[in-house]
Amino acid sequence: MTPVIDLQEITKTYGSGDTAVQALRGINLQIIRGDYVAIMGASGSGKSTLMNIIGALDVATSGHYALDGIDIDDLDEGALSIVRNRKIGFIFQSFNLIPRTSALSNVELPLVYRGVRRRERRRRAIEAMSAVGLADRMHHMPNELSGGQQQRVAVARALVAEPSLLLADEPTGNLDSRSTRDVLDLMAALHDQGRTIVMITHEDDVAEQAGRIITLVDGTIAHDRRTTARSTVTS
Repeated sequence: MTPVIDLQEITKTYGSGDTAVQALRGINLQIIRGDYVAIMGASGSGKSTLMNIIGALDVATSGHYALDGIDIDDLDEGALSIVRNRKIGFIFQSFNLIPRTSALSNVELPLVYRGVRRRERRRRAIEAMSAVGLADRMHHMPNELSGGQQQRVAVARALVAEPSLLLADEPTGNLDSRSTRDVLDLMAALHDQGRTIVMITHEDDVAEQAGRIITLVDGTIAHDRRTTARSTVTS
């Protein structure tokens, strides 16, 4: 089975000469379809750099990265943008919703960028909103929704294009405990449906909801373990 994420000897260096900072030092990592992975690490561990490379928001200094069978290494920014739109659904800590646009229109955005016709993208956006339990909030503006509801809209937006990977950056970081539980329950349900999820978090209890926890230290993988929380779902 081709892994969704295949990183081989990935390095990332910022700067040069005496001021060079090596953020990643030879990362080898495979994530198979249906896996639910949490990536942890202290500030400066390289987890944000790794997330940016996995998300095709940045490119490695050296090494090889294949995303769902596509070689990322030599793509220009235009090609990377297409890959991001088609292969990755992003979920951000700060939600990144457009304030003066309805929840439903926010969810439609990835399909707008892809050129999907209005009737079809509206249908798919409604399905995505229903899937996250917000069918009755579709026409609300973001400021009319709670933090947990806004994050659910962000999840629906990530899902609407049927990506190979859901990439969540601290998805519970701005939520209270109840909303955190709701979002984690939603992520678990998505994993049960066979979704591949990579979640960046600094919270131990959040990471323990995943099926696999990877801990970075000084730009290397220090620990990679399976948890008892969830099993891998393959499809």
